[in-house]
Amino acid sequence: MDDTIFDKIIRKEIPAKIAYEDNKFIAINDVNPQAPLHLLIIPKENIPTLNDASDSHKQLLGEMLLLAKNLAKHFGVDEKGYRLVLNVNDDGGQTVFHLHLHLLGGREFGWPPG
Repeated sequence: MDDTIFDKIIRKEIPAKIAYEDNKFIAINDVNPQAPLHLLIIPKENIPTLNDASDSHKQLLGEMLLLAKNLAKHFGVDEKGYRLVLNVNDDGGQTVFHLHLHLLGGREFGWPPG
C-alpha cells in the first residue's frame, strides 16, 4: 500500500488545519474548498478506496457517517443542509487513494451536483 499525503498528515509529517481528531479519524479543512465549510473526514486506517472496504469495516464506515453528522451540527450547517461526497477511483474523481469523505456546507447545492 502506498503512503499518501493523508498518511503523512495523520502522522503530523505534513501540516494541516485539523478540525477534529480522535483515535480513529482526523478531519481537516480542504486546501481547495468548494463551499464555506469543506472538511475531509479521513479514517486513520488506510483503505485505498471504498471498493477495498470489507465487512470488517462496517463499524468504521458507520462511525464515519455519524462523525460527519456531528461535525455538520458542530459547524452549524446541519439544519440548512450539507452534502457528503465519497469519490471512488479516477473516473469518480478520487485523487488521493486513502478513503475520505467530503463534508460540504454553508451554501445551497443544486442538482445535479456541480
